[in-house]
Amino acid sequence: MSHLRPVANSSRFSMPPVPAVLLAILSVQAGAAIAKGLFPVVGAVGTASLRIGLAAVMLFVTVRPKLRQLSAAQWRAVVPYGVALGAMNGLFYCALARIPLGLGVTLEFVGPLLVALAGSRRVLDVAWAVLAAVGIALIAPWHGQGIDLVGMLFALAAGGCWAVYIVLGGRVAQVLPGNTAVAVGMLFATVAVLPFGLAGGQLRLLTPGLLAAGAALALLSSALPFTLEMQALKRLPTRTFSILMSIEPAAAALCGWLFLHERLTTGQWVAVGLVVIASAGSTLTARSAVAAVGGE
Repeated sequence: MSHLRPVANSSRFSMPPVPAVLLAILSVQAGAAIAKGLFPVVGAVGTASLRIGLAAVMLFVTVRPKLRQLSAAQWRAVVPYGVALGAMNGLFYCALARIPLGLGVTLEFVGPLLVALAGSRRVLDVAWAVLAAVGIALIAPWHGQGIDLVGMLFALAAGGCWAVYIVLGGRVAQVLPGNTAVAVGMLFATVAVLPFGLAGGQLRLLTPGLLAAGAALALLSSALPFTLEMQALKRLPTRTFSILMSIEPAAAALCGWLFLHERLTTGQWVAVGLVVIASAGSTLTARSAVAAVGGE
């Protein structure tokens, strides 16, 4: 789950834009698979704390933001942005502790989809929203069996935080450079999540091996996809990039099947497909592309 779009520094390493986006998606979902492996040891919120905290350290070392130079307006923009980031990741990991990866990402994707459709009155856009709603209905446990209802609510709450994060990210982008915004925002994301991770007591069980796994998680879920996505954005239209990112729920379902042996029912696969189609369709037919600092 990337959910961040920082302005990356130029790199000597480069690859074609479409493979770069696909590799970034795979990297994020592989990171999520590692995260689920850590849940039994440090818990969902402890894992989120580990990932966000280590990613914050990596970003601070790399970006070296000058905190004393930030204005009051910049602080007012970046603090809630970081808190939304922390809440989004914490809730998403709580969802993954209860439901399959593919369904978690599918439900979370409702957040940015609603942002994309907000305020639209066109019939076609309403159709995309209805399509996504049908997908959610196929996932819901109407008969008290199947998908965990609490996990589903966690994923939808994470999607709501993602929507808030996108809106706040657009405001932050107007007052702070991308790298600085993400580095400082990640600090407040850590502050928002770490107390809950510590309260669980499981972070006391950290070993060098767990720290190494946490570092791999931060790398796969943050540093590598950020670099690949920004390389792709330099050479792809924003709309094309967004359409490619719309396949993330399907990629998550496949990674859950490959890495975690999570099997979805036929109806759940149809639900994933409907949300992917709704997300890609809303992007394809949008009147104007809105660039936002926003993800997993």
